[in-house]
Amino acid sequence: MKTPTLRILLVGLVWGAFLAAQTVDDTQLKQVIIFGRHSVRSPLAPNSVLNTFAAQPFPDFGIPPGNLTANGAKLETILGGYYRLWLTQQGLLSGNDTADANFVYFRANTLERTQATAQAFAAGLLPATTIHVNVYQQGSDPLFDPVGAGVAQFDAARQVAAVEGRVGGNPQSLATAYAPEFDLARSVLFDYQAGQTPAPATPPGKIDITSLPITVTAGSQVNLGGLPLAETVAGSFLLEYAEGMPLGDVAWGQLTADGVSQISRLSNLLIDLGYRTPYLARVQSSNLASHVVRSLVQGSTGNVATGSLGTPQTKIIVLIASDVNIAGLAGLFHLDWILPGYQPDFCALGGALVLELRQSAATREFFVRASYVAQTLDQLRNQTALTLSSPPPRAPVFIPGCSLQNATFDCPLARFAAIAKEAIDPESADLVN
Repeated sequence: MKTPTLRILLVGLVWGAFLAAQTVDDTQLKQVIIFGRHSVRSPLAPNSVLNTFAAQPFPDFGIPPGNLTANGAKLETILGGYYRLWLTQQGLLSGNDTADANFVYFRANTLERTQATAQAFAAGLLPATTIHVNVYQQGSDPLFDPVGAGVAQFDAARQVAAVEGRVGGNPQSLATAYAPEFDLARSVLFDYQAGQTPAPATPPGKIDITSLPITVTAGSQVNLGGLPLAETVAGSFLLEYAEGMPLGDVAWGQLTADGVSQISRLSNLLIDLGYRTPYLARVQSSNLASHVVRSLVQGSTGNVATGSLGTPQTKIIVLIASDVNIAGLAGLFHLDWILPGYQPDFCALGGALVLELRQSAATREFFVRASYVAQTLDQLRNQTALTLSSPPPRAPVFIPGCSLQNATFDCPLARFAAIAKEAIDPESADLVN
C-alpha cells in the first residue's frame, strides 16, 4: 500500500508533467498581421472650436487638426524598433533590411496621421531601407471604410435599432450610466472641484458638452448626437498627456493619468456603440476580416488567394488605421483585452491587434495566436525605449469558439476560417479591394 506521502509525490509528478506538456510551445511563427492605430495626433477640432467648450484656452499642438505630431512619429518609430527585435528573435526578420523588405506589406488608410504613422513604424522596423506604404488612391479605402467606398451598405432602420436595442431604447440613459465621467469632464472644462454640489453654472458664452442630448440616427456612420463632440473635447486630455506636454497643460493641471483614463471611458462608449455593435461590426468590418483571413490562409498554403494582402511570400503585414477600425474587427470576432492603465478594450495610441500565424513542429498544424500590444500612457509620455526585456504590455486575446485552453489561447487556423465565414457578411465584402 502506498503511503499518503508517496501518493502525493506521484500525483505531483504526474500533474507537473501535465502542466509542463501544456506550456511547451513547439510552434514557429510563419506570418504576422499587425493591425495598428495611428500614434499621437492633435485634436480633431481646432482650438477656435475647442475653446468654446472650456473656461480656459486649450494648449496648442501647433499642427493642423487630426495630424500626427512629431512626438507621435518618434513614438511609432520606437514601437517599430521593438517589433524589429521581436520579429528577428522569432525568425521573420534576418537583419538584412533590403532583403527583408521583399517579404513585408504595408497598407495605411488615406488619412495623414495613418500614412505618417505607417512610415514612422517602417523606419523603426526596417531602418536601413525605404518601405512602400500602400494607400488607396480612388477615394475611401474599402478595406477601412467599406461603406464610404460603396462595398457595404447599412439598412438605416436596422442600424438605428441595433444601437438603440443596446441601451433599452433610451440613448439618453447613457448620461446617467456615465455620470462620473461626464461630471469629471465638466469639472475640468469649467475649472471647479469635481463633485462640487451644486455644480457651477455654465460660464457665459460657453457650451456645456456634457448636457448635449444623446440620440441615435442613421448615416454612413451611426450618429450619436452630442456624444462624439463630448468625446472629441474630453479626449483631448489623453492626447495632451501622451504628447508629453507639461503636466500643468494636461487638462490645465487637473488630471492624473488615472483621471485621463477614466474620462477615456467616453471614447470607449462612443466606439463600442458605433463599431462593436454586432450589426454595425458585421457591415463595417466584414471586408477587412475577409482580407485578413484570406491572407492567413495564403500564408499557410503558399498559394495565391484572391482577396489577400501581399503575396504568398509575405511574412509581415502591417495595417495602420484608426481605433474605430480595430474595434470593429474585434467586435466582429467578439475579442476583448485589457492592458495596464487603460480601460477594457481601449484601442490605445499606436496599439495593435496582432495576429500570428504559427505552425506546430510536431503536427504541422497551423494556428492563429491573437494578442493586443500597446505602449502604456507613461511609455508614450516619456518616449520610453522598448526592448525584449522592457517591452510594451501584451495581452493574449481569447477567440470565442476557437481558442484552445493554453496560455496564449491559440486557435486552429481551419477553425478560425470557419468562424470567420460565419461572422462575415458576404454582401459587405469585396474580394478584390
